[in-house]
Amino acid sequence: MNEVNSELSTILGDLVSVTHRLTRLAAQATGDSTSPATWRTLSVLTSFGPMRLGELAKHSRVSQPTMTKIVANLNELEWIKRIADSTDARAWQIAVAPKGQRALADWRDRLGSTLEPLFEELDPDDVAVLQRTVDLLECSIAVRSEVVAA
Repeated sequence: MNEVNSELSTILGDLVSVTHRLTRLAAQATGDSTSPATWRTLSVLTSFGPMRLGELAKHSRVSQPTMTKIVANLNELEWIKRIADSTDARAWQIAVAPKGQRALADWRDRLGSTLEPLFEELDPDDVAVLQRTVDLLECSIAVRSEVVAA
């Protein structure tokens, strides 16, 4: 590994660490008692679309029995819906329902509002740097995520 790649690797490791801390801080500050696994599951379905339970468990990094419980809770809240699997008439896929999309959007808005005081003194250039960073991450993840998952 050359020096530039080593530096990038260190920066990316730091980025993951600090974003995890930031996420935990925001989640705690909202006072919301909803399990992080619930939000992660809705995010996975929003990002990747409908999928079977086992695939959803794998994407969310939980066991299938745990995902069964999460899905039962989400179904009770009407945040997901079951749709027929087009490749197997016996199987179902899980998709985000409109109510779930609204709940996830509201959660993300609350996270942002909760964190805003930490960053309100940033100058416009620094806010632009944050936006550029988000854009770079979104683009890299969308284009190259299968490389890391392999």
